[in-house]
Amino acid sequence: MAQVQPFRIDIQESQLADMHRRIREARWPEAETVDGWAQGIPLNYLKDFCDYWLNDYDWYATQQRLNQYDQFITTIHDLEIHLIHVKSSHRSATPIVITHGWPSSFVEFLKVIGPLTEPTQYGGSAEEAFHVVCPSLPGFAFSGKPATTGWGIPRIAAAWDTLMHRLGYQSYLAQGGDWGRSVTTEIGIQNLGACRAIHINNPKEEPTAEALHWPSEEEKEALAGIRFFNCWDSGFAKEQSTRPQTLGYSLADSPIGQAAWILEKFHLWSNCQGTLESIFTRNELLDNIMLYWLTNTAASSARLFWESFDAPYGPDQEKVVQLPTGVSIYPGEMVRIPRSWAEGRYKNICYWNHLKRGGHFSAFEQPELYVEEIRAWKRSLQ
Repeated sequence: MAQVQPFRIDIQESQLADMHRRIREARWPEAETVDGWAQGIPLNYLKDFCDYWLNDYDWYATQQRLNQYDQFITTIHDLEIHLIHVKSSHRSATPIVITHGWPSSFVEFLKVIGPLTEPTQYGGSAEEAFHVVCPSLPGFAFSGKPATTGWGIPRIAAAWDTLMHRLGYQSYLAQGGDWGRSVTTEIGIQNLGACRAIHINNPKEEPTAEALHWPSEEEKEALAGIRFFNCWDSGFAKEQSTRPQTLGYSLADSPIGQAAWILEKFHLWSNCQGTLESIFTRNELLDNIMLYWLTNTAASSARLFWESFDAPYGPDQEKVVQLPTGVSIYPGEMVRIPRSWAEGRYKNICYWNHLKRGGHFSAFEQPELYVEEIRAWKRSLQ
């Protein structure tokens, strides 16, 4: 445990003053020429949002709240990894490593840490308790920024296994969505012996040959989602997977640009029915945006796409997961694949559930449903 050092967030006032100046002095583009979000985040919405950011948002209240969680820094493969590690009071609790994605951060999981670690205080039983580990991906938030290539999904998955052993866990479970889904899947592919089972949100797998020729209604819906993503929503991924450095100059220089880059995805990928703040408060959205702005991680977080986009599970795309696998399908996801597609990768699916609410940021959007999914998946392992 000597290798794991306590960590506290300590942002200087000068950083906030610089951010406020940039917001006040921003040069805005003209308004969009259509109604709604079809050309991106609307000018009036973003101006109103940034006015709140400038005049009403209190970062130090957020910093104080974040510092109430046990945070640590440890070095793995010469890179500092930031993590939240909250142990349950129940001695029989199950260790679990939960991984976020982009454009999210560890704040996505703050609402579920209490129910997962202390279930008896939230209507659960002691048998449902977890010791929760939430690392920040390399290049995100307070983790280190890789200075060389190689920090793709396979290395991160191996680092998470090292991390769990370093924390004293010889056996654990793994869960994640977005890039967290890829890391968690890779943990299952590597199967180094300590991870007992995995759970993912919305697997991302290619359609079967049968689906392309004789699609069912469910498969038609999935194929339509893929077409929409490729035509109208893949620009961010193409840019970040090919030229993350070029994009980084703009986002590192403009808090408004950084906010717009993130907010658009929260609007499109959450189950908000077109009204973003019906799901998230402005403070919640800003807490996440601030972790990108204050740590200047626009470019470093985008490089994960460059490292991993063409081969998220390493060069061999035929690699499969033999570990027991749980899957939760949320209706707000753009693409919801059928189980038959997932079974090509995940050979031991023990839990599969379609939910009625929730989207890409499941723990952030619907924390109670997320917790129940994790509990139900765990029960399926017994």
